[in-house]
Amino acid sequence: MADSDTPHPPGLLPEAIHRAVKPGTALLRLETTQERGGVLDGAWWPRSRDIGAELPGLITALTEHLGPVTRVGLDASAWQELPTRLTIDDRVVRIDSFPVGDDTVLITRGENDHFALLVVPPDATPDAARAAMARAVRADNVTRAEQILIDTGSTRQT
Repeated sequence: MADSDTPHPPGLLPEAIHRAVKPGTALLRLETTQERGGVLDGAWWPRSRDIGAELPGLITALTEHLGPVTRVGLDASAWQELPTRLTIDDRVVRIDSFPVGDDTVLITRGENDHFALLVVPPDATPDAARAAMARAVRADNVTRAEQILIDTGSTRQT
């Protein structure tokens, strides 16, 4: 049986995904039902704290899977020059500043459909980032983003 034919345990990513993760990557486990078992819906590892440079790629990728994204909630203290809106792929996306912590980004599709993504600090080591992202996308994860970053050694370098 070839490696590609080998079934993977439910909730786990194939090992090749972990090796391919690098800054700028988003891993998503999107559940669009009302019942969500996990705390987080995915993870994002931006290359920098420049939201104007980083957010368009994430929104474009999310739009392909979710449809139009209308709002993004971020902690202003974690990002450089946070605008109130950005035009991405000819659509206006509102940027809201919430005290959610620099370890989470909230994505809104439509009026009430929200998705929470772990934000791995740009300066995290690849191994720590991969571990944090893999944990965030587990369907049974109930650990909050801040604790995942602490547990995996992915916290912001000072």
